[in-house]
Amino acid sequence: MKSKKLFLLGVAIALIVAFLDLLTKRLIFTLLDSKALEQNLTNPEIVIFNFFSLVKVWNRGVSFGMFNQIENAQILLSILQFSIMAIVFFWIYKNEKPHFAIALGFIAGGALGNLTDRIQNGAVADFLDFHVASYHWPAFNLADSCVFIGVAILLIDDLIFKKK
Repeated sequence: MKSKKLFLLGVAIALIVAFLDLLTKRLIFTLLDSKALEQNLTNPEIVIFNFFSLVKVWNRGVSFGMFNQIENAQILLSILQFSIMAIVFFWIYKNEKPHFAIALGFIAGGALGNLTDRIQNGAVADFLDFHVASYHWPAFNLADSCVFIGVAILLIDDLIFKKK
């Protein structure tokens, strides 16, 4: 595939991921807000399985809520996130491998979804809650999952398929 086609593929994946991320956040939060109103709850939860629930969490920091307490965190984190996203888009542009375009599209799309959320709401909406007994993995969203998938593809390529 030519570089221009790979760039367009990466950008298309990024836009689709960002759109789906923002859509799922809006749908799930609307559903949870409706449940909170109906049942007069402050922290609504929808149990899907005994180890998985949908919850409403606003993350003002980064992964796992780190840096939540930093003054001007929204501005600083938005600038950092935008910078990383710009680097990833440049990497997509310079790329010549289809699986890199896909992986980087997932990463850029996740970053774009969370950046849009942070700019619009001052925080990132997280709603996927996995837990075992009383131990809860920090809530996350579709964008976080896509970034993880993109990084996993890059790591697998580097660790397993890269010629030494």
